[in-house]
This record gives sequence, structure tokens and C-alpha cells, in this order.
Amino acid sequence: MTTDLCSGIIPSQYREFYEICSFNGEPIHQEVYQCFLSQCKVTTIQLKEIWDLLRPVQNSINRTSFYKTLALLAFAQQGKLITDKLFDSCSGKEYPIPIVGDLNPVKNLKMKIHMTDKLNAGFVYADIVQLDTINIELMPEKKGLFLKYSEYIVSSRRFNRQVTRRYNDFVALHELLLNRFPYRLIPILPPKKIVSDAHFLESRRRALHRWLTLICRHPTISHDSILSFFLTDQGPDIQYRIRDIFKRCPDEFMTSDIAGNAKDLLPADYSQIASSREQIRLLVQVVGKLKYLTEKSVERQQTFAKDAEDLSEQLRTLSTSNVGQSSSFIKHWGDMQQGFGLISRDLKLLPAKANLQADLEQIQVCERLGLLLDILTAHKELCERLEKGLANDHQAALSKMLSLKKRKIQGVIRGTDAESVEQLEAKMMTQESVIMNMELRSDYSLYCIHMETQLVYAYLETLSSIFQSMINLKIETHTKFKEIWQQVQPMFVAKND
Repeated sequence: MTTDLCSGIIPSQYREFYEICSFNGEPIHQEVYQCFLSQCKVTTIQLKEIWDLLRPVQNSINRTSFYKTLALLAFAQQGKLITDKLFDSCSGKEYPIPIVGDLNPVKNLKMKIHMTDKLNAGFVYADIVQLDTINIELMPEKKGLFLKYSEYIVSSRRFNRQVTRRYNDFVALHELLLNRFPYRLIPILPPKKIVSDAHFLESRRRALHRWLTLICRHPTISHDSILSFFLTDQGPDIQYRIRDIFKRCPDEFMTSDIAGNAKDLLPADYSQIASSREQIRLLVQVVGKLKYLTEKSVERQQTFAKDAEDLSEQLRTLSTSNVGQSSSFIKHWGDMQQGFGLISRDLKLLPAKANLQADLEQIQVCERLGLLLDILTAHKELCERLEKGLANDHQAALSKMLSLKKRKIQGVIRGTDAESVEQLEAKMMTQESVIMNMELRSDYSLYCIHMETQLVYAYLETLSSIFQSMINLKIETHTKFKEIWQQVQPMFVAKND
């Protein structure tokens, strides 16, 4: 088409139609475009003429092509011959608005295509990381009325905000998220302990950091107002206020645009879901063992640091000892003492380097394995929770329906008055609605599990880089230790000579 749309004025309805057909302002999928055309009152011949005039060659329709389509549809409905010269008549005027029918099929198709593409594409870990970066620092313990308590400084890169939180604030957030997102991965919180020491507090800080990181990087949960409130609100007593503000917030199923057609988004073969569940259950055991082994490696590094410090101290003691000064059979004791002193001095470098390497291994290996283990465990618990909860609820609803039907049959046979039978029928209709709702929830929960599985698989991408970090750290550690021992070796050989 040679005529430029700038010759006329774009009506606001054009933009509204585009927003209905487009997902987040992106070009419109060709199937959605064709569905929109089918809702417009024009003949097949006119549609072909419009198509031939625009000749969109791509699989999606950009905004300009769509606006031209709307104008041509309006012209066709006015009975005008479809030609690009029609645009010249609108120079300086508003383009005509076409008559469009029910657009719900367009909306549903758009959402279905988007969710199907999302299912097929899965998640990319690099994109997940970009959602947010969380930091949690432990503040010095404060004394409460009876017991000490700990506070944490929580910072979010996304919101560029720092807030102070207590452990019970995390508990309140956890409870609300479970109610809001019953079919999503909500990892368990680290345990609470009345009497705690520095080691426990640091371990819990790391666990809270992993927990909040997974929550803030969840593609769905990260955009919820409950989480943004937790990360930004500066007011007091947040554990009470956040519960009060969001206690009536409906769960995700009640507010989802795809709750009614989630079944259409599921894979044709349900065995994929069951197979993935078994694979992830196995991974929980394997990654759990890997985390245990790497933590033992860190502990050995820390023990080595203590032993190296003790070795240095004992050699320093030997360097100042007077044991051999009066003994003629101990030759060169003074030279030996000087050697012990020099060795002790160089060995003092080992503890600091060993502790530094242990800290790096804890952060770059153990914590990252811990994050992976947390999300794997959350998936395992999600499947178990839904299996127990939804299955039991569905079975109870079906049992109640069977009971109502049995009572109705008995009432009819025994000649119970019509009013009682009508009451039973009304209850049955209500129960049918409950069962239908349960079935929709079941489909939606399976859809969520399928999506959460894709999320878990994205996190599995990190295994390669985690072990690359571990290998690099081991090489670096042994190289540094080798350099120190090589400095010590000549002194020892020289004094023995």
C-alpha cells in the first residue's frame, strides 16, 4: 500500500482494538488477526480483497497494518470498493470505525497462543536472574521484653529499597503467599529457634536469603502486590498490617484469565507431568547429597585453617624454647630455633587463606546448591500438597453429590412431597457447580505444576556453572597452599643440612 496512514487521524477505538488483539503491545499473531476479522460483518469476498491489498507476509501483524485493516473493514461495511485510494479521502479527518462483534473469542485465543508459546519455550535462567537481586544482612541482636530477637536488613535491586524485617514478618509473608498462590512453588521457611547462637543465626540468614530470592525471581509471584508491599513498606508491625491488608485477597485461580481454559494448555500426554515429578524427586536426593558433600568440604577447609594456626603456634613455641641450650648432644639448636621461627611466620599465612577459600566455596558452591535444592524440594512438596488437598476435596464433593442423588431417588420412590424433592434438586445443582469448580481447579493446578516444572528445569542450568566454580576454587586453593609450602620447604631443608 502506498498511502500513508498519517494522512488521517487515528481514532482511540483503533488503539483499544489493538490492545485487545495484541499481547503487551507486541505484533498481533496471525491466528488472532484472522479471528478478529471473523468477528467483523463483512463478506468473504471483501475479506479477500482486504487481504490481497495488505498482503501481510509475516506471521504477525504490526500496528500500522492492523490500523489499515480497521479502516478498510469500515469502508467495506459502508459498501465502498476496496482500494488504497480510499485513504486519500480521509486526509485530515478521522478514519472510520468498523462494526465489530463479540471479541471474547479473540481474547481467549490470544491468551491461549501466548500461554502455549510460553509452555513450549520454557524459562531461561538468565532471564530469571534479571527479575531481582536480594540481599539480607543480619543486624545485631536486640533485647525484647523477655528474649533477644534478631532483625534483618532486606534490600531489593528491583525496588531500590531497604527495609527492616524480623523472622515473624517472613512467616506472615509465607502464609499469605501460600493462600494467594496455592499451586505455585512456595519453599518452606527455615525453622525458628528460641535459644540461638551465632552459627544458627548465620545459617538462618543464608536460608532466608535463598527463600526470598526464589520468591522474588518467580515469574508470577514476583509481580504480586503482597510481595512488593513486603519489600517496600517502612511502617511498624508489618507482620500484623500485611495480614490485615491482604487477608481477603483471592487466590490466583479466582483472578486468572486462563482459569477457564487451562485444560487446553496442558500437554496432550499427562504422563509427562508424572515423569517429571519422579525425575525431580530423584534430583532432590542427588542435589541434597551434593550439598552435604560440599558443606563437608567447607568444614574441612575451616578445620585445616584452625590446625594450620595451631601448627604455626607450636612451631613458634619451639623457636623460643631453651630445651637444647645446655645439651651438648643437640647440635645446632640455635639454628633449628631460627628455622622454626621462620617456618612459623610463613605458616601464619595459611589460616587466613584457608578461611577465605572456605567462605568463597560456601557462597559460590554450597549456597547455590542450596538454592537449587530449595526449589527442587518446593516442587516435591507442591505435588504432595495438591495430591492430598485437591484430590480429597474432589472426592468429598463427588461423595456428597452421590448422597444427594440417593436421597432424591429414595424420596421419589417413597412419595416424598414435591417440595422436598425440589430442595434436593436445588442442592444437587449447587453441588454440580462445586464439582465443576473443583474440576477447573484441578486442570489449573496441573497447568501450574507443568509451568513450575519448567521453572525448576531452568534452575538446573546452574549445575554446570556451580561445579565449574568449585573446580576453579579447588585449583586456586591448592595453588596458593603450594606456594606457601614451597616457601617453607627450603628453610626446613637448609636447617637439616
